[in-house]
This record gives sequence, structure tokens and C-alpha cells, in this order.
Amino acid sequence: MPHHTSLIATIVAGLGLAFVFGAIANRLRLSPLVGYLLAGVLIGPFTPGYVADQALAPQLAEIGVILLMFGVGLHFSVSDLMAVRTIAVPGALGQIAFVTMLGFGLSHLMGWSPGAGLVFGLSLSVASTVVVLRALQERRLVDTERGKIAVGWLIVEDLAMVLALVLLPAVSGLLGGKTAATPASGLAALLEPGSVWAALGLTVLKVGAFVVVMMVVGRRLIPAVLHWVAHTGSRELFRLAVLAIALGVAFGSAELFGVSFALGAFFAGMILAESTLSQQAAQETLPLRDAFAVLFFVSVGMLFDPTVLIRQPLPVLGAFLIVVVGNAIAAYAIVRLFRRSLKTALTMAASLSQIGEFSFILTGLGVDLGLLPEAGRDLVLAAALLSIIVNPLLFVGLDALAPWLKSREAAPDAGKEPPATAAVETDDEPGLVPTALTDHAVLVGYGRVGRLVGEELLAKGQPLLVIEERREAIDALRARGVEVISGNAAQEGLLEAAGIARARWLISAIPNPFENATLMEQSRTANPSIEIIARAHSDAEVEYLRRYGANFIIVGETEIARGMTAHIASRLADRG
Repeated sequence: MPHHTSLIATIVAGLGLAFVFGAIANRLRLSPLVGYLLAGVLIGPFTPGYVADQALAPQLAEIGVILLMFGVGLHFSVSDLMAVRTIAVPGALGQIAFVTMLGFGLSHLMGWSPGAGLVFGLSLSVASTVVVLRALQERRLVDTERGKIAVGWLIVEDLAMVLALVLLPAVSGLLGGKTAATPASGLAALLEPGSVWAALGLTVLKVGAFVVVMMVVGRRLIPAVLHWVAHTGSRELFRLAVLAIALGVAFGSAELFGVSFALGAFFAGMILAESTLSQQAAQETLPLRDAFAVLFFVSVGMLFDPTVLIRQPLPVLGAFLIVVVGNAIAAYAIVRLFRRSLKTALTMAASLSQIGEFSFILTGLGVDLGLLPEAGRDLVLAAALLSIIVNPLLFVGLDALAPWLKSREAAPDAGKEPPATAAVETDDEPGLVPTALTDHAVLVGYGRVGRLVGEELLAKGQPLLVIEERREAIDALRARGVEVISGNAAQEGLLEAAGIARARWLISAIPNPFENATLMEQSRTANPSIEIIARAHSDAEVEYLRRYGANFIIVGETEIARGMTAHIASRLADRG
């Protein structure tokens, strides 16, 4: 068996260099994404040294997009999507149209054909789902009004791009490119294949059929399969089932219905969100999702030819400004037109000021059809790389404006009443408000273990604050009057908001020793006298958590064994 394969080499080189450059970027207080992109440039064909397989890297990255969208679907219900449809649908379509016109104008100045201008403009108008979701998740915004609008907006963009990918081959000949042959069979033959209306009608039918199958069949089949696997008691089989569903539905939807991998995975997660196993499914996909998302950014870097910055500086600058400024202006204006808050408008402007995966697919198709010149693909890649690098800085600026935005919205102009038709936003996450509790218990995680601990503490009248990520658990606790903060306890500023410096206990009910160590270290620094209680699964984890400040550690297997032996001992004593 050969010891060197293209697949292994690509994964090792991609992840290894991404770690090195990501760590350097983090050390320099830059986003790790910058490091991942630079790692891709280093192993790409345009720089000296090792060149990774350019065909494999994007396919590996696509798995990351699938798992990411599956995870988002697990936290985004149909009702959430319908709640933002009035702004997401017209907003996304309006933004795409505006930016496409800007790109068309730039291409005209460069002397390109109308077909090239259309593909180029569309490529500059669609944001990267991976970049937006990572930025929203880091700031705990996915479950807020702003986050729901952003995710709904992205879904509409994805649907529009799926339609564009189907229509481009049909209209290629009209736009000056190659004419794509379409086989006449079945329903397509009745619709006169090759025409614009045939492609449009077939696309609508395919997407409609996909939605019907997922809502009717998938809604029953997917949760039933996972519940059956869960009852087997095998965590390995459960993890395998989750991955098989996420990847299988994404691939099947693309092959059978022509929708994107990302959209198929999103629907699979959204269907599974109705199951009580949704949180466990999200946890099982998290490690692979993060690993393959890194490969996505590495693959983007591999496609980038750095010399384009020197050969065509003005076109690169023009494309970059259209992506960052054009998308921001369009998103901001549309959100404000719908009378949403300034904070929501700025969040959407920052979120959409970059391009990603669909842009690369569109430009690739445009080049294959003879519509877009190779120079156009280079410009789109340059704009994508630069915009992804700049995008985290926009969010940093937005974070810096947060106090000003809060004070501005809290003190409206005297004598002015809000318009009667203005939308009512629940934009702020209530859990981010610092608690006033003192001498309380901070409980991290409200799953099977955390719920038992929390109920006992509440029954005894102990002041309690819970840190939890699952929306259904958060809503249930708040309905009972229990203070909850939404998010990951290890995130910056969250323990401070939980009043850890005034707390009596920190109780960590989560099973991850690395997250436990981080929050224990932060808690011990803020409150040296706090008593920390944690859970572990092995003696090695016990020693590890003790080094980070845990006072009392429960090992689940040990307690089960003690309970069993105590029961046997009592029965033996009765017989004696």
C-alpha cells in the first residue's frame, strides 16, 4: 500500500499550515481566518514549493459547508424563517440586483461582454455563509432578531444562486457563450428544453419537490431513524447516523433535485430540530464541522494568484469596493427602508460585505461556458480573499460602536413617536444583561445532568443562574423566572455577566474537559474563593480539572459502580 496519497497530503498540509498560520494570526490579534487563507495561498499553484491537490481541497471544504448548514438548521425552525420573510426575501433580491448592476458597470469599463458582466456582477453579490455564520456565532447573535434576519437573507441568496446556476447554461448562447445541450426527456421535453422558461420551470418544480419530500417524508423519517439509533445505546452509531443524514440528504438533494449541498443540509437540520435529540446531534457534528470549515478557507487561498494584485490593481480595487461598500450600502439601505433599527442595519451591512463559496461556483461555471474570461475569475478570487480578511475588522468596528448604538436607541429624540408601522424588534439577547444576583450558583449546561442539579437547587431555594445554548431550554427556564444567559460559558465577558466574582458555586455539567478547564481558570481568577464542582469520565480528566481549580469532581462511572456495590452490600447484609 502506498504511503503517500493526494488526499492525505492535502488534509495534512491544509490543516497543519492552517494551524500554524492561524495561531500566528491569533497571536497578532487578527482573525484566525486570515491565517487559514494565507495557508491556502502557500500550498497553492501560484507560490513555490509544495502544491496541494486543487480538485480535492474544494470537495473537502464542501463537507464543512454541509455540516455547518446542518448545524444552523438544527437551531433555525420554519417559523423563524417565515417570521423574517417580509424583509429577507425582498432584501436579498434587492441587494443582489443592486450589486449585480455595479459589477456589470465595472465589467463594461473593462470592455467585457454583457454575459461576462452578468456573471461577474452576480459573483460579487452573494455572501459566504461560512463567514457570516462564524461571525454571528462568535457574538451569540444567531438566535437574535439580527441573526435570524441574516440567516434568512442568506437562504434567499442561496436559492437565487441555485436558480442562476440552472439558468446560465440555458441562456449562455444568448449572452455570447457556449450553448449547453439539454436532453429532451420526460417533463423537460414538454417544456421545450434549452429555453429560459424550460429551465426556470424545471428548477421551480425541482425545488418544490424537494421541499415537499423533506416536509412530508423527511419530517417523519429523519427523527424516527435517530430515535431508533439512540435507543440502541451506541454513541458511535448515533454519531454515524447524524453524519450519514447530514451528508446523505445534502448529496441526495443535489443529485435528485438540483439544489445546493448547503440548502439540502440546512433543511435536514431544520427537520431534525423538531426532535428532542437535536442538541446531541449538534454536538456530535461540531468537531468535524470545524475541521472541514478550516479546509474551506484553505481551498479559497489555494485558488488565489497573488500577482493579480500587481498586474491589475485598479480592477481589483474596484471589485473589492463593490463587494465591501456596495453590498454594505445595499443591505443598510434596505434594512432601514423596512424601518429596522440602526444596529440591525449595521449588522447586516457588516455581515454581507464579503463573498465566498457560491461566487467561486458561479465564476467556474462562467469560465466553462465561455462567458467570463479567466481575468474575471482572478478578480473575484482577489475580492473574495480581501473581503474575508477585512470582514472581521468590520465586526470589530461594530462592536466598538455598540455602546453608542445602545445609548442612541435608549434615548430617542424628544417629542418623536415611532412610526405606527415600524417593526418591533427583540434584537438584544436578554441573557447578556449582567445579573444582580449575589452568593448564587452558576450552573453551566442544562442537559440531562444539569437539569437534575438545577431542579434540586431550585427546590431548596438556592439563587441560581444558568448558562445554556439551547433555545428551548432557555425559553423554558425564563418562563419559570430562572435567570439564564445564552451562549458558551468560555466566551469572553459571559462569566462576568453571570456575576462569577460574587458567586458561591460554579457547577459545570458539561462533559468537555477542555471547555471546563477554560471556564474554571477564568472563574478562579475572578473569584479565588468560589467552589468549583465539575464532572469527568476518567481519572486523567480528574487530574486535569484539579490542576485548573476544581474543588469537587464527580466521575459518572465511579458513582454508578458505587451505587451498584452499595445495593449489593445492603442485600448481602439483609441475608446475613
